[in-house]
Amino acid sequence: MPQQPPDRSSAARPRRPDASMSLITNVMDHSLDDGYAEAAARKKSWGEGGLPKTLRAKLGLAGGLVLAALVVTVGAAQARVAAPVVAKERQELIDRVDKETADADQLQGGVDKLRDDVSARQRAALRSSGGSAQADLVSMLSGATEVHGPGVKLVVNDAKEASTGGDGTNPRETAGFSDTGRVRDRDLQRVVNGLWASGAEAVSVNGQRLTALSAIRAAGDAILVDNRPLVPPYTVLAVGDGPRLSSDFQNSGDGLYLHALEQNYGIRATISTEHDVRLPAAPSVIVRTAQPVPETADAKNTENSKNAKHTENNEKTEKGTS
Repeated sequence: MPQQPPDRSSAARPRRPDASMSLITNVMDHSLDDGYAEAAARKKSWGEGGLPKTLRAKLGLAGGLVLAALVVTVGAAQARVAAPVVAKERQELIDRVDKETADADQLQGGVDKLRDDVSARQRAALRSSGGSAQADLVSMLSGATEVHGPGVKLVVNDAKEASTGGDGTNPRETAGFSDTGRVRDRDLQRVVNGLWASGAEAVSVNGQRLTALSAIRAAGDAILVDNRPLVPPYTVLAVGDGPRLSSDFQNSGDGLYLHALEQNYGIRATISTEHDVRLPAAPSVIVRTAQPVPETADAKNTENSKNAKHTENNEKTEKGTS
């Protein structure tokens, strides 16, 4: 019976910590392929590597280096010469922009002064024709004068997801954000119309006073009020009986529409009653189409007969009293 080999209880060799990373270890230890090393050694032994041996090759290499240095030097000199010219042109452009901006501001100031003058003349004409109280009332209702009083403050903003887009300054630069989460011109139209219908006496949006001639439109992603672009959030101020105005608006069809936008699309809206809100005057109130109806002769005769009859009744009353 063959004898079995004896069992050996020799201690196992310790395992390298990086044994599981043999490929990475090999790459680190032999970063240069052995074939490249052998080829370089073979060229060196044959005299094919290193610097050129002949005088012609050396002259060619020196000429190439001189040419490269010349190109770099000429480029640097041209850049240095052109730098003041570019800086001068840039400064001239900046000066032109600043000058045009100053001219535009000056023209805008002149327009504002002329509008104030026109408004003052309109109020003076109304006072001379119908009395101070009637003139003030017409000015307030037409939006030609600044008003203040109790009312409501309604803030409408895009959905919260829009505030994380772009560089954080323009929520409308969000990539992939659905249009349904943005406040549109039609939404703002319904909000304003709902406030008017609920009893508002004067309304403004982001400081822009609304009149009977105001228009709320869209231009791309921007909302325009009287051709002036607005930026969210949209702050709507309305003068009126604050608690009643707030309640009537929220229970109206337009208030329920705004609530549906909150629930379905994440549009944010808050409404609060205010003890005193101030609304600026409209920048321009110019009527181009409507014309006053001239008073006819029949209307004058009817008014005169009413006045005469009223005077006659007063005389009879005085006689009866005496």
